[in-house]
Amino acid sequence: MTDLCEGGMDDLWSIATLLLQVWFSVMIGLIMIPAMFGLSLGVTSVYIQILVKILEVTAGMIYLCCSPLLFPGLIQREGGSMEQEMGELRRYRTQSISRGEFALSDSFYFYRKGLESIVDDQVTQRFSSEELVSWNLLTRTNHNFHYISLRLTVIWGLGVIIRYCVLFPLRITLAIIGLSWLVIGTTLVGFLPNRRVKNWLSELVHLMCYRICARGLSATIQYHNKNNKPQKGGICVANHTSPIDIVILANDGCYAMVGQSHSGLMGVIQRSMVRSCPHVWFERSEMRDRHAVTSRLRAHVAAKSNLPILIFPEGTCINNTSVMMFKKGSFEIGGTIYPVAIKYDPRFGDAFWNSAKYNMVSYLLRMMTSWAIVVNVWYLPPMTRQEGEDATKFANRVKSAIAHQGGLLDMAWDGSLKRDKVKEEFKEQQQKMYSSMVVGKKARNSQEPHTESTRR
Repeated sequence: MTDLCEGGMDDLWSIATLLLQVWFSVMIGLIMIPAMFGLSLGVTSVYIQILVKILEVTAGMIYLCCSPLLFPGLIQREGGSMEQEMGELRRYRTQSISRGEFALSDSFYFYRKGLESIVDDQVTQRFSSEELVSWNLLTRTNHNFHYISLRLTVIWGLGVIIRYCVLFPLRITLAIIGLSWLVIGTTLVGFLPNRRVKNWLSELVHLMCYRICARGLSATIQYHNKNNKPQKGGICVANHTSPIDIVILANDGCYAMVGQSHSGLMGVIQRSMVRSCPHVWFERSEMRDRHAVTSRLRAHVAAKSNLPILIFPEGTCINNTSVMMFKKGSFEIGGTIYPVAIKYDPRFGDAFWNSAKYNMVSYLLRMMTSWAIVVNVWYLPPMTRQEGEDATKFANRVKSAIAHQGGLLDMAWDGSLKRDKVKEEFKEQQQKMYSSMVVGKKARNSQEPHTESTRR
């Protein structure tokens, strides 16, 4: 009996070993090696085409069953000025109000504007998941679409099995291998003397590892206008949706990263990377010293042999619908700016990282259990600061170009409002507008009789 049990265990171990060998052979031969050389066997493209067909079918099923859920109402805002809208409110009073006097009805203007801002807040909604035209068979929505019909339930259940039992183990294995190779490869390259061979090997290791990590997300990336790619000694600025923006851009070229030094696993990766390539990592105390940061970045750009710096001037992640205010510090360094627009396709997965809701581990798990990451990247023509143009105007000009190319909303709001309270100066601005409207009119009215009597 004991011999039979031992024989059965040996058979199980043999089968498990055989499955692991097949698993790693397929992964290395069909995914990793092509990824290392920037090649594609077309499997991902076929996979995306199948997904598109499935999502189109399920969208039709959902539309027939519950179309009202897919088309919520919108807030209709009036486009008039404060003076015009208050004038409309005053018209409906039975007693006439002299021009330049306070009216209690004026308060309704501020009540309405406040409610509109709460219901349809242009800033806060940029820090939540992008609204989809139709459900993408993922479970991040509030509607229980997968219970509408039996067919839809079966399709959703099969999708869960594929995503969690097939794609997730494959992706997590590729991610671990890619990050391990990045740490080991950059550490070994770091021991070489500072010559061209070291720079070449460093760029090769970075490209290979980032490409493996991108395959770990089933990333399908379309690069446009490659003739405008960032060059050495320049500054690459892009809109920011996700931490994987770095992986997306680094698949097509190497960059010098800029950021705060970390501890733990992230710190190990940062220290290994900086040994082989001049990345710019700051300590927490240095990040607060604006002049120290600017001087180090300026020194990096001055060396034309250094890789282009990659900077996300928004300073936080935005939900793939808009581009918010660019910090002007990146545009005070000098040198050539290479704008890049990044736009994700939300049908296959929500790439936005809501750091207030999910930590990094939870976010990466969501990414690895989504259908895929499909993204378009546009390289825009290089831009330089014009004569007489300050850093703020230059930053706004670059931001507008990125928003226009990516089909994103160009917003003037600061992304730091995600965490900070509204500045007092914004409140004071509204107060000044109202007071100047009332007091200014009153002053004009008091001057009119005097002017008339003078003419007589």
